[in-house]
Amino acid sequence: MITYGDDFQKLSKYRRESLSGKGLDWANKPPLYKIYPPELKRFELPKPRQAGGLPLFSIIKGRRSERNFSNNAVSETVFSQILWAVQGITQADEYHQLRAAPSAGGLFPIETYCFVNLVAGFEPGIYHYQVPDHNLVLIRPGSFGTELAKAALSQKMVRDAAFNLVWSAMIERSKWKYDQRAYRYVYLDAGHIGQNAALAAVACGLGSCQIGAFFDEEVNALIEVDGTAETAVYMTAIGTVR
Repeated sequence: MITYGDDFQKLSKYRRESLSGKGLDWANKPPLYKIYPPELKRFELPKPRQAGGLPLFSIIKGRRSERNFSNNAVSETVFSQILWAVQGITQADEYHQLRAAPSAGGLFPIETYCFVNLVAGFEPGIYHYQVPDHNLVLIRPGSFGTELAKAALSQKMVRDAAFNLVWSAMIERSKWKYDQRAYRYVYLDAGHIGQNAALAAVACGLGSCQIGAFFDEEVNALIEVDGTAETAVYMTAIGTVR
């Protein structure tokens, strides 16, 4: 009997006797951001609104997993708003850049990839969200909705969504502090981000469906990561509900 999940849960537990006073190797701390080469095409996003909107409890009440999307394009403004709600910087000073979703140790190991199908002002393709500048880098032009849907166990809402967000984990960014416990934290971090996406979609008049079922290596190949140092962990489909 395969017991990988049971073993993971057991071996990643904190125990008082195993928590030594290990120091942090500050000289080798992994970078906080994944930055793509400057020659890649960049797209500026509209400045997001950071106040107002619908009451929080009304948004929570309206959140549902939606699986039937129309072929209506999402506006650039709404696209920008959701990306900011997912991982945008909400407060910054010379020492910290605080984000919309919490992260264990403030390490922010989760990266956001956008599979654009129908977003006004954006050609179809796979983009990476550059957190510090609130912009997007086009890493693969083309229509990938059908391929991503196939990788997500042929769930058709992925193909029909205006855009899909795929979240990957930069494992060493969290392991630098938490060792094997980091694997728990990257999934918790992704969960926080996914909930932000779901609530932001409702606030913008859209629907979403969060997805954990996918063929890991197929999704990793689409976003061009190795599946070890960086690996896909979660995704969501977002669009106008039919």
